[in-house]
Amino acid sequence: MTASRSGFGALLRAWRDRLSPADAGFTMTPGRRARGLRREELAQLAGLSVDYVLRLEQGRAKNPSAQVVGALSRALQLSRAERDQLYRSAGLLPPQDGTISAHVPPGIQRLAARLRDVPIGVFTAEWTLVWWNTMWSALHGDPAVLPAAERNLARALFGNGTAHAAMLPIRSERGQDAFEASIVADLKDAVSRYPADAQLDRLVHDLRGASDTFAHHWATQTAATQHTTDRKTIRHPDLGDILLDCDVLIVPGADLRMVTYTAAAGTSDAGKLDLLRVTGAHTATP
Repeated sequence: MTASRSGFGALLRAWRDRLSPADAGFTMTPGRRARGLRREELAQLAGLSVDYVLRLEQGRAKNPSAQVVGALSRALQLSRAERDQLYRSAGLLPPQDGTISAHVPPGIQRLAARLRDVPIGVFTAEWTLVWWNTMWSALHGDPAVLPAAERNLARALFGNGTAHAAMLPIRSERGQDAFEASIVADLKDAVSRYPADAQLDRLVHDLRGASDTFAHHWATQTAATQHTTDRKTIRHPDLGDILLDCDVLIVPGADLRMVTYTAAAGTSDAGKLDLLRVTGAHTATP
């Protein structure tokens, strides 16, 4: 199906005008005339080119992919009903019930955008990263350089693709084996709740073939603790080792995980985070 020449673009423009720049994590500057997001800001948030967003709004770009529509719906902080409307206007079926949702509620996006001093990443039930802020990019590297399918923690840990190659060395205080087992436990739990999700099935199939470690954890009958809270040492390429508290906050009703990294005030690790805020922050591309 082909996206409606007028409907899809009109929705993008209307919802872009509606969204406050502050709610999207942008600093309001004196003299700003745009009442909502600028086109380049929407492009930045969705990980698209400005020219492509312009062509979508003008109806000159046809057949946007489900991945593009999903990224735009998150960038525009749409409700679930609005997200489904955007999919339909693009000639696509909205995500179906019974499969893992990548929808990030607007309130969660606003909350995360306001906590811009803290590295924050939002993950789906199968540990796919769907939203992140500037500090997350500064700490871990910019996820936007990876294909969307590779922005997955399990692929980074156990796979052999670009996600694994891009992952910085991380040491868990609980031990690497326990950390890996907890991620596999989360995937096993997701499989039990989303048996019809083809993307999750493909992820598990790929990792069982790519990693003996993953296959071992998957076959282990002993229940493992799911991944929640940990202390991790991240080896940053410029700042060296940074010891941080990693907390995983469950978003009720959305089956999402908000991962945050913090350090106690006055410590050398807090000083390194401060330095990242000043010198190491990349442009956020949620």
